[in-house]
Amino acid sequence: MSRSILTATLSLAFALTCKSEVPAELKIVGDWSLKVLVTEPQRVETTVQVDRPKIINIVAEKIPSLPVFNPNAGGWTKGVQLKGVRAQETTTPFLIEKGSFVLRSGPEADSPVLSPETDYEADLNWGTVGRRAMGTIKEGQPVYASYRHAQLRLDAVVLTSDGQVVVRPGEPRSAAPLPVPLKSGERRLANIWLPGLVTKLGPEHLFPILETAYPEPAKQIPTPAQKLIPKSYKKLRSGEPLRILAWGDSVTDGTYVPNPARDRWQEQFVARLHERFPKANIELLTEAWGGRNTSSYLHEPPGSTHNYAEKVLATKPDLIVSEFVNDAGMNPQQVEERYSKLQADFQGLGAEWIILTPHYVRPDWMNLNRERDIDNDPRPYVAGLRAFAQKHDVALADASLRYGRLWRQGVPYSTLMLNSINHPDARSMKIFADALMELFP
Repeated sequence: MSRSILTATLSLAFALTCKSEVPAELKIVGDWSLKVLVTEPQRVETTVQVDRPKIINIVAEKIPSLPVFNPNAGGWTKGVQLKGVRAQETTTPFLIEKGSFVLRSGPEADSPVLSPETDYEADLNWGTVGRRAMGTIKEGQPVYASYRHAQLRLDAVVLTSDGQVVVRPGEPRSAAPLPVPLKSGERRLANIWLPGLVTKLGPEHLFPILETAYPEPAKQIPTPAQKLIPKSYKKLRSGEPLRILAWGDSVTDGTYVPNPARDRWQEQFVARLHERFPKANIELLTEAWGGRNTSSYLHEPPGSTHNYAEKVLATKPDLIVSEFVNDAGMNPQQVEERYSKLQADFQGLGAEWIILTPHYVRPDWMNLNRERDIDNDPRPYVAGLRAFAQKHDVALADASLRYGRLWRQGVPYSTLMLNSINHPDARSMKIFADALMELFP
């Protein structure tokens, strides 16, 4: 059998293993009703009901002190964050019911109501509130907030072991709701994504299971690692010391995950390299700066905490793996210019380089209005990274491709963000590690 025929055969075989059974058909037949048709392993057609989002009523939430409201700050940093919508260091936007917010000077129901015109300002899209500088609320004065809010929920449409189709509601959360666990012998037909104040079901809420895993490409010979980072590959196989530098922003810093030493993408990557190469002798270094990008590093003066020459180049890594979602505002020409400089610096050290493409972030930050039908990343930065890597023979771990297909696995990608914006949880960090290990099949 020729190599081309063998490759095509392997590709088809793997693709078939990733596909689910014939996907269930879902049709919205009422505000909260779905008609579900299953054809495998037997035909089942039924109508199921989805629970409406529950609205939580918060009464007299104590705010010990209000800072002066800053209208020019980011949405979740304009003032004090309301607890009901908090998501790690941020808040989840658009969960507060309009017209429900009341601020009082005391906890009693008849305490004086404070005025948004004279006493305070609020950004209720983001759930933050602060006092007016010239208002009646004094610094250090406690106030009490009452409001109504929704949460995020991921329900499951399940085919039970006895052939019934049911909807199981997920656990409501202010961020990163988890999928409903299945029982033995059950099949997940779809997930239903309820991102807060949903008034009725729409197509954007339905996530049928179209494939069970990312369709990994057929193994190349030689592998991408052998071709593009040959010195690192050789050291992994031989057991020679290999120093890997993970360089990036808050995603690489990753101190917000419950167990950074286990869950960060670089920790998962190195653990899997040890599995793949039993003799591997790896030293992992991390240099990361939350909220910053490659330009931030390049403009830091000598002696600063994140000076590029001292904190990146001077570590003399054998292999650099870079992740910068905060570079995502760059266009392809800017990528070519900036990353060409980085490549020249790394080559001067004798270091090899893997570029990680970024994960998907809040849909509106990517000019998206949905979380399904999003295979193709719309960001010019990602297109620029792909073009740069191909032109300059730089190894590319394309995590973005994997995030773009999560919807096919029934997963709205924002459910993997601990801050509802751009901080991946451990499951999401694994996607980066998966993309990196694609170079080492």
